[in-house]
Amino acid sequence: MTCKEIQKGMRTLILRVYSLGKPDLLVAFEEWSVHPCSRLGVYNIYKCFTNTILTSSLLSAAAVNHSSAANPKNLELRFTGFRIVASTCFGILIFAAVLAAYVVDCQIVQDESFLISLGIYGLVMALHLLLQSFFAFLELRRVRNRTTECSYQMTVALTIAAYQEDPVYLRQCLDSCRTVRYPRDQLKIILVVDGNTADDAYMMEMFKDVFHGDDVGTYVWEENYHTGKKSEKAKGEEEKGGEDEEEKGEEEKEPESCQVTVESKPLNKDCGRKIVEELIKTKRCVCIMQKWGGKREVMYTAFKALGKAVDFVQVCDSDTKLDDMATVEMVKVLESNDRYGAVGGDVRILNPYDSFISFMSSLRYWMAFNVERACQSYFDCVSCISGPLGMYRNDVLQSFLESWYNQVFLGTTCTLGDDRHLTNRLLSLGYSTKYTPKSRAYSETPSEYLRWLNQQTRWTKSYFREWCYNAQWWHKHHLWMTYESVVTGIFPFFVTFTIIKLFYAGSLWNILWVLLCIQIMALTKALYACWLRGNMIMLLMSLYSMLYMTGLLPTKYFAILTMTKTTWGTSGRKKIVGNYMPLLPLSIWAAILLGGLCYTIYLDCLKDWSTSRQQHELFYLLYGSLAYAAYWVSMALIYWVCVKKCCRKRSQTVDLIHDLPESNKLCGPQDV
Repeated sequence: MTCKEIQKGMRTLILRVYSLGKPDLLVAFEEWSVHPCSRLGVYNIYKCFTNTILTSSLLSAAAVNHSSAANPKNLELRFTGFRIVASTCFGILIFAAVLAAYVVDCQIVQDESFLISLGIYGLVMALHLLLQSFFAFLELRRVRNRTTECSYQMTVALTIAAYQEDPVYLRQCLDSCRTVRYPRDQLKIILVVDGNTADDAYMMEMFKDVFHGDDVGTYVWEENYHTGKKSEKAKGEEEKGGEDEEEKGEEEKEPESCQVTVESKPLNKDCGRKIVEELIKTKRCVCIMQKWGGKREVMYTAFKALGKAVDFVQVCDSDTKLDDMATVEMVKVLESNDRYGAVGGDVRILNPYDSFISFMSSLRYWMAFNVERACQSYFDCVSCISGPLGMYRNDVLQSFLESWYNQVFLGTTCTLGDDRHLTNRLLSLGYSTKYTPKSRAYSETPSEYLRWLNQQTRWTKSYFREWCYNAQWWHKHHLWMTYESVVTGIFPFFVTFTIIKLFYAGSLWNILWVLLCIQIMALTKALYACWLRGNMIMLLMSLYSMLYMTGLLPTKYFAILTMTKTTWGTSGRKKIVGNYMPLLPLSIWAAILLGGLCYTIYLDCLKDWSTSRQQHELFYLLYGSLAYAAYWVSMALIYWVCVKKCCRKRSQTVDLIHDLPESNKLCGPQDV
């Protein structure tokens, strides 16, 4: 086939391209028409047209009904069976390769005395971090160079979930929502409070005060969407025998009490629901107090009452302070591609200087979003759209709202991991999920160790539960999603086994060597973060390994064993955390390590330290201990002088300036 024949055949698709509305493909055609035989031109068309085929059914549905977005159920991939087999085999291959590298324990580099070595498994982990960092850098650079404009035509509902919130944080949240730079006639603000008692009334009063004179509607609901529901059996009998009565009831006028719109007790259960839905659809700023049911119930109320009234739904926690351009930047991303189902922003810490825990969380948050999720965004498969700052396509969200709410795992109704499951539902439909660092928010984090530990336990439960769900849809996304899920899923188990094995190996040097390796890897990653962020404060990120090894690692096993236990966790800030159970696995872990250390010391005491090999080991042990101690002393000194003394003296107020450039200073309120 000649170039002219190819050119003639491809031109017949131009009308179809215009109907699909894919500007990238049109540009590729335009470039190709100049050089029809260019390999690069053909490749560009192939790449763009492949993406077009994947979304052709989606866009066709949009053409039929332009007023609403595409039907998410039409977003299907070709060769599904092959992709399922391929992704499954790839996942098994990755697991087998990592397992083999660990079990074989082949040393690539080692010294003459065999005391210092680097094995294949260590090399694999280092390579993983290198790849993750590289793709994160590419994604951040791509976002930074993008100059997409916002149409300001999409309607957005900003939903806030609240439960016993600290008044200071709630006031900051509401004030930031009020000053969001988005057209007022295109933006709704909805606060749903999980609780309708007198103790919760301060949140509604604060909402009225902040949005006074701004088309406000408030309502105290005695129930919620799922309290007082009839049994399924009774419901089925009524549906079977009462169709005529339902039609008659729909024609009848609503009772007078259902027309109440502000803080009134309904005379029947359906009445409260109608009032809530009417308020949310007709008012711009709405606050609903409802019967306690958990965070998922609160989110469900906002989503269900909205229906299809808006294009995008933004989620926000009541302890979060939004940047004024946070909404605009996320809208830009969803507008740029119809296959993007959700987008998350850069969440940072509002209270970094409250304690060592909150400070380390601030550094960890930056790494999690700007390295881990940025890397996932490069492959269009962000695993979790964070609750404090995220946005979803409303039509897609409505399509799985009921299944999301009614999620069951191991026979237990799920109430934790709401945001992660929302993201997984989108991924299961084939939609892409993105991350944009241009959208920013600041959220409160626990400053007490016990409350932080409870938070991490809750997150770990949802991670492992959602891992099982996410694995079913690997075939719908890039192979990186499969690869990363396998590697990160098995990593804590390998680390646990390695530490226990070395603590009982009968050599103090083995224990010290693994501790040194952990800190070397952490320090290397921290240095990369310093370069990427342009802020030397990230050097202290290497201290987070201590929290991981002593707290998070044993907590993961406790979370797996108690996965079916569900509570709000750390969301309520008015009460002191009284759940001390997460300390149990830490005690067991400490006992295991202490036992191994004592056993190793005992065996070392029985050795003959006069031999050449033992002299070498003693030399390494002495200088290794000095290096390890020097590292911790220097890091502690940097933290004490530069953070605890200097930074805490500065203003705790976070200035939310859009696209605030990172400076090369050691620390600053808005950087940390």
